[in-house]
Amino acid sequence: MGLLSGLNGLGLGNLEDMDLYAPPAKEKEEEEIPEEVPEAPAKPAAPEIKESDYVFEKSYTCPVCEKEFKALTVKASKARLVGTDRDLRPRYEHIEPLKYDVVMCPICGCAAITRYWQGITETQRKKIKEGISVNFVSKKYTGDTYSYDEALERYQMALANAMVKQAKPAEKAYICLRAGWTLRSRAENLDPADADYKEEYERTKTMERDFLESALEGFVSARATETPPICGMDEMTLDYLIAALSVDFEKYDQAAKLVGSLLTNRNISSRMKDKALDLKDAILKAKGRA
Repeated sequence: MGLLSGLNGLGLGNLEDMDLYAPPAKEKEEEEIPEEVPEAPAKPAAPEIKESDYVFEKSYTCPVCEKEFKALTVKASKARLVGTDRDLRPRYEHIEPLKYDVVMCPICGCAAITRYWQGITETQRKKIKEGISVNFVSKKYTGDTYSYDEALERYQMALANAMVKQAKPAEKAYICLRAGWTLRSRAENLDPADADYKEEYERTKTMERDFLESALEGFVSARATETPPICGMDEMTLDYLIAALSVDFEKYDQAAKLVGSLLTNRNISSRMKDKALDLKDAILKAKGRA
């Protein structure tokens, strides 16, 4: 900061950067007036990134009550994947697509993960009418996005539907998995400055573990009773997911067995092999601490 800083308020800002001991400039017989250079126009501010820019209302027909309704879904072309967690949870920039993965009829309460929205049998339709619709209080979501609490509510409705219609273990496990991932995202997006941050964080993480533990149980059952692909996963991907979840719940022997099978599979991709090796290291470290 120059010695004369502050003179701008007095109209002498042109003197603020003068050198205190600079030799005097030679006087000119006639001082030239410098030509004024117009200032460059200010750059417009970058547009604010809003979650609502990533979603739109999509029309659906309910397979139970056959009524039409709209629900928010993510614009696939805008969601940009930036990475995955160890248990394969995808992470996106500026948007959490998991919040929009449940389709729920606001009229009869039929709800399911997008993957399982169609294909309900007549028997399942009847079970949903009798077990869900007769008691359902119509619910509409009026915002231009879904909050984490609303997303969790929709996952709970999907799980209730799956239980009532007696869905296969894989479908119930898949709902629990994605609900758990959504809760992890919620915990990551809580504001540490909030007075109830610690309480909310601990509550959210507890719910996340509850859902993921149920997902693990369901996927182990599905692996023994269902034929791949399961929830869009081939056998190796499912085995890796079960192993990763097993590590989280300290089922190291189960995880080690699956990882060993993966690493001896000749058809394993280089990407999957790298993830399995990382998981193997995690198992060895965890066992070393036990």
